[in-house]
Amino acid sequence: MNDSPTLLVTGASGHLGRAAVDHLLDHVGIPADRLIATTRNPDSLADLAARGVQVRAADFDRPETLDAAFAGAERLLLVSTDALLEPGLRLRQHRNAVDAAVRAGVRHVVYTSMPKPEPGSPLLFAPDHYGTEQALAASTLDWTVLRNAWYFENLFLGLHPILESGHWYSAAGEGRIAHIARQDLAEAAATALAADFDGKRTLTLTGSEAFTTREIAALVAPLAGKAIEVVDVPVDALIEGMRQAGLPGQLPEVFASFDSNTAVGGLAEVTGDFQTLTGRAPLPYRTWLEHNAQAIAAA
Repeated sequence: MNDSPTLLVTGASGHLGRAAVDHLLDHVGIPADRLIATTRNPDSLADLAARGVQVRAADFDRPETLDAAFAGAERLLLVSTDALLEPGLRLRQHRNAVDAAVRAGVRHVVYTSMPKPEPGSPLLFAPDHYGTEQALAASTLDWTVLRNAWYFENLFLGLHPILESGHWYSAAGEGRIAHIARQDLAEAAATALAADFDGKRTLTLTGSEAFTTREIAALVAPLAGKAIEVVDVPVDALIEGMRQAGLPGQLPEVFASFDSNTAVGGLAEVTGDFQTLTGRAPLPYRTWLEHNAQAIAAA
């Protein structure tokens, strides 16, 4: 493995990035000295540094930090940032990273995008992902775009008020979502990063089934030990409810656009791309729910 390429994972202190690093080390068998983990806070990855991983500071808002951070990397996993409060910031951050990857001589970039980000998507941050895909396409880089479906774990973002009130307010109608486990997406990203694939490809990574909000509520309610009624509301009412609950800035509009996107089928597609990439089927939603029954009940 001494001649293995040097791999780099951005956002390595986040949930997805850290899980990808762990998979590369513990399951793929990448030597620690062939792995670079970048973060804005290197102290948060002291345990990786102790294992021999090259931990480097990188701040996408400070492009001057990226040349040194990316130096020597041959393949790079660009984990999309969580900058949602300022429109356009996320895309600027990603473009900074793509430009730095070109300067550093990176050969291949793996990017975590979303399903169907093309113009016309109701999701307010879809342009960030589409713009990043376009930046990669216009660059000299080879790339793998992973259009990741929503995490199963996103259920916990709004579960407490749902269980507290017994009502799930939704503007998604009968739209379906093909959720997938975050750990599965981390494995897929690690697999794509460590692969010897050179070229350009786009994969849409989804779960094996797609569910409506009512179907999800029916699966969650017995585990929570409480009835859940899905209440259909217009998008404007959903936004106002989140604003009254204290969500800051543009977040009510962003989160409401999740439902708008679901309602028009933006997340309903089920593909076999995950199994093609990893060689196994994704974890079923029902299995994930059973594994997390205690946390669901505690919510």
